[in-house]
Amino acid sequence: MVDIGWFRWINALAVATPWLHAPVYDYATYSPVLFAALLVAGWWVARWRGQPVMAAAVWAPVATVVAVGLNQPLVAAVNEPRPYTALPHILVLAQRSSDPAFPSDHAVLAGAVAAGVMLVTRRLLAWITVLAALALAFTRVYIGAHYPHDVAAGLLLGAVITLVGWWALRGVLTRLMAWLAGTRLRPLLTAAPAGDQTSRNNQTSAAAGSASGMG
Repeated sequence: MVDIGWFRWINALAVATPWLHAPVYDYATYSPVLFAALLVAGWWVARWRGQPVMAAAVWAPVATVVAVGLNQPLVAAVNEPRPYTALPHILVLAQRSSDPAFPSDHAVLAGAVAAGVMLVTRRLLAWITVLAALALAFTRVYIGAHYPHDVAAGLLLGAVITLVGWWALRGVLTRLMAWLAGTRLRPLLTAAPAGDQTSRNNQTSAAAGSASGMG
């Protein structure tokens, strides 16, 4: 396996840092809760930025579910054994599973969320999400649940599904947000009062900029 040396290096690091075992295990296991919170933060940001940005914020969690779902048949088809199944005498902090390893479901989720938040904003929230995704990928290897290529492929797959889906559905989703803004769901989609001229101007500017990506 091409990255076996990287895996062993990270596993040796885990052996040498027992004081990190508990927090790294907790992050590697429970971080999907953090990524859900980051998606909510992206939605909150989008409420102030117009319909195209809100469309991206709505697409982000949908894309995450789609990406994880599409990963399942790929994992089954590749059927790669977990490191603790294939390699003797390694430190294993993860709860052992019979599920195959490639690509990592956790990494697919993290990559999809990171790409989704990047569609909403390129500011601090986006970079926090990217760093959180990279940290999750590292911790999944640290606890012995995956090889580096498992998490690298997962991050890439999640991001690609999110971005390709947005490219294909952006127009439909933006029109849907515009329609929903005229319903009782409006408070969930924009922070601006109904009929507010500033809101309309902001939405027009956001729509014009959506062709080149979110700011």
